[in-house]
Amino acid sequence: MGASRRIRRRSRVVALAGLVVVGGGAVVACQPDGGLGSATVAYTTDQTATAALEHRHVNVSWLMCTGGYRDDGARGGSPAPSETTVVSVDCQGETDDRRKIVVAGVVTKAVDGACVRGDLTAKVDGRQVFRVDGLGNCSATPGPTYRPPTGGRPTVTVTVTRTVWPVPGK
Repeated sequence: MGASRRIRRRSRVVALAGLVVVGGGAVVACQPDGGLGSATVAYTTDQTATAALEHRHVNVSWLMCTGGYRDDGARGGSPAPSETTVVSVDCQGETDDRRKIVVAGVVTKAVDGACVRGDLTAKVDGRQVFRVDGLGNCSATPGPTYRPPTGGRPTVTVTVTRTVWPVPGK
């Protein structure tokens, strides 16, 4: 009985994480080029913090991060392009043995899925695991991107479909 509850709970967590990733991907797609988007920071912090925790022998069951623009009370909304962008990030999660994970801090630079720079602290059950000024490899080359074929003119492709009906008696 207890095992089936754990399986159901884990599948709900996996489903929720999948929705967050899909939703985060949709938001990331709307971020301006060269800007530091809160969704990009949240996604990248999730990826790099999970890797850093696992490198320190913390078995991460799940980790979910959110990001928001830091507001000093002067105004709301997104920062102007001339300002230094600071994104506050807050991650909540759980280890395989059900201990609470908290990663929090501020990020001033992010490279999609590769690195974040800023001031980040990770704690597991209240015990500090790391405090760093960056996670990941900011020198990493971005992954392959789609490049449409160049040269030549488009050609016409003809497809012929032939339907063969069975002949009775054969």
